[in-house]
Amino acid sequence: MTTTNLSERILRMAESATIKMAQMARDLRAEGHDVISLSLGEPDFDTPQHIKDAAAKALQDGYTKYTPVPGLMELREAIVNKFKRDNDLDFDVNQIVVSNGAKQSIANLSLALLNEGDEVIILAPYWVSYYEIVRLGGGVPVTILAGIENDFKVTAQQVADAITDRTKMVLFSSPCNPTGSVYTHDELKAIADVIAPHEQITVVSDEIYEYINFTGKHVSIGSFPSVKDRTVTVNGFSKGFAMTGWRLGYLGAPKWIAQACAKMQGQFTSGATAFGQMAAAHALNGDMSPTHKMKDAFLQRKKLVQTGLSEIPGLKVNDPQGAFYIFPDCSAYFGKSDGTTTINNADDFCSYLLSKFHVAVVTGSAFGADNCFRISYAASEEQLTEAIRRIKAACEKLN
Repeated sequence: MTTTNLSERILRMAESATIKMAQMARDLRAEGHDVISLSLGEPDFDTPQHIKDAAAKALQDGYTKYTPVPGLMELREAIVNKFKRDNDLDFDVNQIVVSNGAKQSIANLSLALLNEGDEVIILAPYWVSYYEIVRLGGGVPVTILAGIENDFKVTAQQVADAITDRTKMVLFSSPCNPTGSVYTHDELKAIADVIAPHEQITVVSDEIYEYINFTGKHVSIGSFPSVKDRTVTVNGFSKGFAMTGWRLGYLGAPKWIAQACAKMQGQFTSGATAFGQMAAAHALNGDMSPTHKMKDAFLQRKKLVQTGLSEIPGLKVNDPQGAFYIFPDCSAYFGKSDGTTTINNADDFCSYLLSKFHVAVVTGSAFGADNCFRISYAASEEQLTEAIRRIKAACEKLN
């Protein structure tokens, strides 16, 4: 047996660049190198104790069995209340589907809504998996890119220009992975107004970084009446509650979409873990102060990294307003060399940082932005300070 026995589907699929870079960092570390990995989008905080206690109690109370495919009623009710409380979104429990991570929520949508050749407008820079998930569902990704001069935020006019009679979906995140950009009320309203006349288009808003928002107010595009009935809001527990390993995400959608996603999920994984769902309900209904403290810590780290990177000649750095990423433009170093390695693109730049200075970051090409690279500052201030020192040293050797 060889790779010729693999499906065309899997052969066409690109490997996740973030996961690949994280593994390369682990391999170097296993060889004895002092590697600083800033590649994964994973909070370095532990899950708050009251959430872990709720999971332990749920286990003791017998929440160890299969759950309804769309989720336990306790969690779906908590999500309905959260959407109303935080997002001005009105759903009932039959419009909520809980999945094994927000990634599965988006995959369910792609598989449930797309036919071969349907176009999906993806606002770029985009989260690395959007592109391949759309292709897996038979869709055609149509990316529209905003550069650092626009804080990496696509305009309503760009969206309008990209819409065709084959457009089935518009997909984006705010706060954004990989850029940390946050779309404002007015920016989202303008995009909603452009999409509104096109009744065939479903809007998919990935809001997994909602609670890591430095602007003071998160805005959900589904709260605008013009697209309210055609918007799917995706969220989860990994980022705001430091629950990455729990694998819990969810969506709120028009009932017909929610039913389709539950049908799809029923043939793949069925429901998420029962005791984890009970803990997640407790997270939404309980003390939010640990989440707020994490956000405050991320803001301090952002300032540290932003200041340090801004002092490196040639790097362009903006001021992201959410998530825990900075997305510098490194194109000034293209064509430069340290004498043995020539930097032709962001891929080369990231490989150079890892192989010679043992800092793992992710190339912007994985996110649809070839001139940039992503730094996750979900790491200690000591690690971040040392990483910036190394990046500066690496850039100084290029001429």
